[in-house]
Amino acid sequence: MKQYFSYSNEWLEQHNAQHTAREIWQQPDLWHALHQQLQETQAQWQPFLQPLLDNPRLQIVLCGAGSSAFAGRALAPWLRQQTGRDVVAYGTTDIVANPHQYLDRSRPTLLVSFARSGNSPESVASVALADQLVPECYHLMLVCNPDSQLANYAEGHDNVLALLMPEGSNDQSFAMTSSFSCMLLSAALLLGPHTLSEAHKPLGRMVARCRELRETLQMQVKTLAASGFRRYITLGGSCFTGLAEEASLKMLELTAGRIVTRYDSSLGLRHGPKFMVDNQTLVLLMFSSDSYARQYDVDLWHELKRDGLAQQMVGLSGEPHDFAGVQTLHNDPDDLWLMFPYLLFVQMLAMETSLAQGLTPDNPCPTGEVNRVVKGVTIYRYSRTAVQASTAAL
Repeated sequence: MKQYFSYSNEWLEQHNAQHTAREIWQQPDLWHALHQQLQETQAQWQPFLQPLLDNPRLQIVLCGAGSSAFAGRALAPWLRQQTGRDVVAYGTTDIVANPHQYLDRSRPTLLVSFARSGNSPESVASVALADQLVPECYHLMLVCNPDSQLANYAEGHDNVLALLMPEGSNDQSFAMTSSFSCMLLSAALLLGPHTLSEAHKPLGRMVARCRELRETLQMQVKTLAASGFRRYITLGGSCFTGLAEEASLKMLELTAGRIVTRYDSSLGLRHGPKFMVDNQTLVLLMFSSDSYARQYDVDLWHELKRDGLAQQMVGLSGEPHDFAGVQTLHNDPDDLWLMFPYLLFVQMLAMETSLAQGLTPDNPCPTGEVNRVVKGVTIYRYSRTAVQASTAAL
């Protein structure tokens, strides 16, 4: 009988954790399937994307709501560095409220929408606003739900390409796991500097390593989850700042707010947020593989160790360290391929902490104040008067 981590299906059903456990566990298999799927559909997406990516004036806007936004924030720095293109990441929750501040009507724009459900009101509205405000606007929609508003938006629109993530990525749990990582990987493969063939080997090594980690990390993660921490700070620079934001949210969601969380960059923590570190705090620091950037990670690690204020510290690294508490999850010189094993660790930790708190990971808020797909958002019409006012200075 299939088990996820050390749990039987029956045990997971009793604790309302079956979806969460399966969706974290299955990710390496979905990443492999995603790469194959993109290879098989290359004739569909390449003629659409390549002419856009060849335009030096193109601005790429990565967007989404909640975790979907954090996928863009994690990927944007890496894409800027690797491709030299103008890549920015905004939450659709920001775009909808102030579209004139985020959408540049003077530039050809590729709006990349990350969407698990494809029905979040802000994400649907951002697409419509971009088409309304940006004369030369194109859309790449990375969606997990085939029966969604965003997936269906491509019908009848020549400026839209919608790509479905592999079957199984449309998470049924409250928190995004498979959906987040599949959309992150697909954008890296589609918009990054390497062909699918060039990405095959490093992706294959990463997938194999994550298949090992899902078998071996649980005892360590369970011990951390049962240690009684009440605060959780996740740290990392560049793309790992976006990943730290996702890790922080994952813990907050799956513990229904019982664990107080915060994220920051390795250099940003000292500017006030360091006050949050106390004897009930778990600090998790994601080390970069870049030798220059890693110096700042190492300095902060040593400083926090000297302070001795945190209850415990965990470091995730892409190369061996002789620091107690820092472990090498995957040895790779590219931060892109470190994001996925790091992500696996923080997802497992959030799930195990939820269980240690006596909560139900598949639905940590059964009373309904917070929902899997956001409800209660009123989308207001962006009027022609507002458009004229916002563009008067152009």
